[in-house]
Amino acid sequence: MRKKVIAGNWKMHMDLNESIGLISGIKNGMTNVNSKVILCPPYTSLETASTLLKGTEIGLGAQNIHFEDTGAFTGEVSAKMIKSVGCQYVILGHSERRAIFNESDEMINKKIKKALSEDLNVIFCIGETLEQRESNVTKDVVGKQIKLGLEGIAPEQMKNIIIAYEPVWAIGTGKTASPEQAQEVHLFIRELVGQLYNNEISDELIIQYGGSVKPANASELLSQNDIDGALVGGACLEAESFLAIIKAV
Repeated sequence: MRKKVIAGNWKMHMDLNESIGLISGIKNGMTNVNSKVILCPPYTSLETASTLLKGTEIGLGAQNIHFEDTGAFTGEVSAKMIKSVGCQYVILGHSERRAIFNESDEMINKKIKKALSEDLNVIFCIGETLEQRESNVTKDVVGKQIKLGLEGIAPEQMKNIIIAYEPVWAIGTGKTASPEQAQEVHLFIRELVGQLYNNEISDELIIQYGGSVKPANASELLSQNDIDGALVGGACLEAESFLAIIKAV
């Protein structure tokens, strides 16, 4: 039985004091929780978050890394840097990184390899745009992102990868894929990973859904056979709504 994993991607929200308040609210509400919970604050809050989460079951993740260890990359942060402040996870391939910062599948693949080499767990994001959905090429797009993103990743490394399916048209728009639409793509992802690796790996793979997940729709989405959790955006910025999603498991 795969354990549900609920991760909160804070994006570019929350200064240090706000982060402390949000983490405190989430910690105080973490009773009778059956899922793995991961918080992904901005870089400026990671070290403090690590201290606050010490001794809890809550995981800590960063929102991105560079694929090099060091160098003249102004404004970038390496895998070693986030690990040194206590991160166990990193989000890679998010649609905003792909669209706004022009990250290619090949670049994302380099980042995944670097993260895994530093014993970090990766939340690997994939998903199609509205135009691609309406053109009925969702599986082509998602399949290509998976194949290129996982190129050169060894079977034994797959235990450290979570795939997050986030239809781009549902991120921050208030639109959500129906549970049936999401389940269809999640099943496709699981079957594709089974073809690329083997059925044991695909059966154990955690596949999250992301895209306007909120307390009102979390339970129905998370009840689908192949939806193993959620990568939550806006609804993770308030302790009450994030806890409601966590407890919908």
